[in-house]
Amino acid sequence: MNRQQGTVFRRTLVGLSFSLAALGARPAGAQWNVSRAASVPPQQVVRLWTGDAPGAQGKEDSDIPALGVYLPPNPKPHMPAVVVCPGGGYRFLSFAGEGEPAQRYLNGLGIAVFVLKSRFGPKYHYPVELQDVLRAVRTVRARAGDWHVDPTRVGIMGFSAGGHLASMASTMFDTGNVKASDPIERVSSRPDFAVLAYAVITMTDPWRHQGSVDFLLGEHADSTLAQSVSTDRRVTANTPPTFLFHTNGDDAVPAENSVMYYLALRKAGVKAEIHVYQNGPHAVVLGGDDPVLSTWPPLLTNWLKVNGWLP
Repeated sequence: MNRQQGTVFRRTLVGLSFSLAALGARPAGAQWNVSRAASVPPQQVVRLWTGDAPGAQGKEDSDIPALGVYLPPNPKPHMPAVVVCPGGGYRFLSFAGEGEPAQRYLNGLGIAVFVLKSRFGPKYHYPVELQDVLRAVRTVRARAGDWHVDPTRVGIMGFSAGGHLASMASTMFDTGNVKASDPIERVSSRPDFAVLAYAVITMTDPWRHQGSVDFLLGEHADSTLAQSVSTDRRVTANTPPTFLFHTNGDDAVPAENSVMYYLALRKAGVKAEIHVYQNGPHAVVLGGDDPVLSTWPPLLTNWLKVNGWLP
């Protein structure tokens, strides 16, 4: 075996151990997307639907929405939980870039984390992504006892296009169908709180992120549809309390997106907090080693404590 063959062989072994052995027993087809997964595998992978998901166009990994379960090292009863929606412009999922840092941060606070592997474009378009995120919130709440989670403290956190997905969950939820044969469908899909980081909000000019529009709605989306999923237009008094973070220097998703959503929350009387930093590009995640940008997670921690979602 030459060096190149050996490298391919080792990569194959890593992929197999990541998608199979490292994750433990679970339904077939629920493996994590190895090519874009975080370096730390989830403790468990849970399919959002036991059979084919609504609107499924195949049986590949990308056709199977799932949750990666990350519990804190010493899980306690009645933990808060957060469904994390990585960004990626609705064309891929930034597991390593955004999902993993969020998971480490939230686990460090004693929060159970559920990283969402939703379907995305160009194969899938709205409302499939909305179906996936609402099912994710519903699943965590319905199975709260399995993970020692408090069903009244199930939040959502999203980055960039994942922030738009989280904002759709915050404004387009339902209370569940008590007559549904599926017990998961009987519970509410409303998040109890939301955290939106440099989120895409509007799908219309002048502040839209064109890539997210194209991959969520299609390249020739109707303007009425684009307006209907511009979530600043859908905020009501029932929208969950929300924390927003953005940077003024973001030239991919302008800060106007977060500001518009904040103003809509304020008008509706929803508790909200917004922080727009003067400098910083798009996708700064949790700020890394930047001495200024890295101050936003502690601000979020304070907000979670003040509102009772952390002890």
